[in-house]
Amino acid sequence: MSLLTVSDLQTHFKLPKGVLRAVDGVSFSIAKGETVGLVGESGCGKSTLGRSLLRLETPTAGQVALDGEDILPLQGARLRSLRKRMQMIFQDPFASLNPRHSIGSILETPLQVHGLGDRAQRRRQVERLLDRVGLPRSALGRYPHEFSGGQRQRLGIARALMLQPDLVVCDEPVSALDLSIQAQILNLLVEMKREFGLSYLFISHDLSVVQYFADRVLVMYLGRIVESADRRSLWSSPRHPYTQALLDAVPDPSRHRQAAPLGGDLPSPQNLPSGCRFHPRCPRATALCTEQEPLLSDSGNGHLVACHHPQLQQTAGTQTSVISFVH
Repeated sequence: MSLLTVSDLQTHFKLPKGVLRAVDGVSFSIAKGETVGLVGESGCGKSTLGRSLLRLETPTAGQVALDGEDILPLQGARLRSLRKRMQMIFQDPFASLNPRHSIGSILETPLQVHGLGDRAQRRRQVERLLDRVGLPRSALGRYPHEFSGGQRQRLGIARALMLQPDLVVCDEPVSALDLSIQAQILNLLVEMKREFGLSYLFISHDLSVVQYFADRVLVMYLGRIVESADRRSLWSSPRHPYTQALLDAVPDPSRHRQAAPLGGDLPSPQNLPSGCRFHPRCPRATALCTEQEPLLSDSGNGHLVACHHPQLQQTAGTQTSVISFVH
């Protein structure tokens, strides 16, 4: 059963010289207990999509349904009550923590905002989550600048879990951390998922992380999903040329020669190409690709791809183990 269902979501920004189509017709779902990875180049709209799901950005159109209820029209108390069930872990753990507030205050604030528990109960909840993410209770009286990047991200995780949500949007939660710390944080997220029955939308540009962390993967390009498949199918048989290019770009010591980098720059979302948005950089592009935008359709076994000329045969997927952690 789907916990979250997103239908034709659009988030556009009006600019002096036009409209920036950051998210432009995205549909997908997340099941209860599922981790969905969202990958793509910087500027493709991943973070805007994540923020739009939580109403941190205001969508232009579409639906975001949590357990069947569309949250986009909601306001006031009803929206606030649903926000308890959807939380976010931000990319920059330092910028997401108020430097003027103590850790105790930062972690207790969500409980105060939603009127949960008395002071003693809130304190016990804060201490419990602090213990669970592996930080001492002495941290409560300290301030964010007194902690390392990995410790701050643990605090961000504790804050996101304070309200016992069903869905957590993880926006590049380990990209600013050292490799060894990344593994610790990813292990912690896996443990939290098992303990609390969480669902994740895991946003990342690092496919080696997503390969081991996600159950299913969405590939995003210029505001749209161009491929969707379970993790194993995507790596063993990518259908979209953009997905193949992303996989080829992952460093792999087993390859005698590294693949050539993807040519060209990501076009501006203000000036989208005609037809398929990837055609200016695509080695398979034909005249049809320049004229008609492909729809996301099932190419078999639930493997969705938006391409006029999908790669259908099995390929040797990229097998990379940059980070090892429990899955």
